[in-house]
Amino acid sequence: MKCPNCGYQDSKVIDSRPIEEGNSIRRRRECLACQKRFTTFEVIESMQILVVKKDGSKELFDRSKMLSGIMKACQKRPVKGEEIAAEIEAELQNSLVQEIASHQLGEMIMHKLKERDDVAYVRFASVYREFKDLDTFLAELRELKEQK
Repeated sequence: MKCPNCGYQDSKVIDSRPIEEGNSIRRRRECLACQKRFTTFEVIESMQILVVKKDGSKELFDRSKMLSGIMKACQKRPVKGEEIAAEIEAELQNSLVQEIASHQLGEMIMHKLKERDDVAYVRFASVYREFKDLDTFLAELRELKEQK
């Protein structure tokens, strides 16, 4: 790391602390030439993920948009939607995919909801799968009951 005071290329780390929920690190450094101290920040660089919509258009992955849908399904339910959103986002980042189809993302959300709460799952599925009538809704409920 280049010293901002003298421009020397080498320094030693005196102190490191995580900041912003562990997504970055603050480091206090000391220049090996002039002994001046300075602070640097390291931030994890995350990949930009594109979501491929049904019509073929692409848009950047938006965590808040995903979280909004999950929170609507989990309203007044003992499910932490923030945890589900964080898990899915971490899975996407760890998979190193650059594009994901919207239906795959929806299936990931439904899978997580199904593991945690049947009502939240059915709420999300009814919107995601665009249930057209009561028969479609009842068929999904029967299938869910049989699996349990």
